[in-house]
Amino acid sequence: MSGAPMREVARRVFAREFNDATHTFKESDEERAPVYALLPTGEKANRIFVVGTLTETEDVGEDSEYWQGRVVDPNGDPFFVYAGQYQPEAASMLRELEPPAYVAITGKPRTYETDEGDVNVSVRPESITLVDAATRDRWVVETAERTLDRIAAFEEGETAESSHEGGIAAGANEYARMAEEEYDLPLDRYQQTAISALESLEDEATDDDTDEPEPEAEPQA
Repeated sequence: MSGAPMREVARRVFAREFNDATHTFKESDEERAPVYALLPTGEKANRIFVVGTLTETEDVGEDSEYWQGRVVDPNGDPFFVYAGQYQPEAASMLRELEPPAYVAITGKPRTYETDEGDVNVSVRPESITLVDAATRDRWVVETAERTLDRIAAFEEGETAESSHEGGIAAGANEYARMAEEEYDLPLDRYQQTAISALESLEDEATDDDTDEPEPEAEPQA
């Protein structure tokens, strides 16, 4: 068997939940141990996979190129992506792509605390790929399903294994317990995000049907 470490699963998550995932942690004291972002729906994420519309790119570097990309999900919420000299392929894509464009991004969550004490969450991309609308639509459906599954597992743990004092007891999803302790955010916030994303696909399909040209009348004999 190979001794190479297994790559972490890339989680699918909408921007609203991702931007709320301000708590990060390690599961060991090793120097190279992976850093995880804690999703408020009760899952850890060392890598994420997102597909959305690249709406803006800008070189925000001072001494060298450091590209910022703004990628919007179907709810209009943004992921912020940053790539520099250590992510040359991703930086090149941000330099060359012309917004608006559908892109698929695999990357790692990163947090940054501002001078005001706020925590901003961004993506350090491993890869950025130009994709089509069908790929974006599939990502929306799959991400909605994964989000609703995480919420269901979170609520199931609360119902089945909560203690008399309330909350999630030992034996339930440990990341849900951690999220309950770290965040004071209602789960229906993310349930509505998933539902709204799915509804946006239906709205787009309706708009496409409306935009179809009327068939030309056959010439009279």
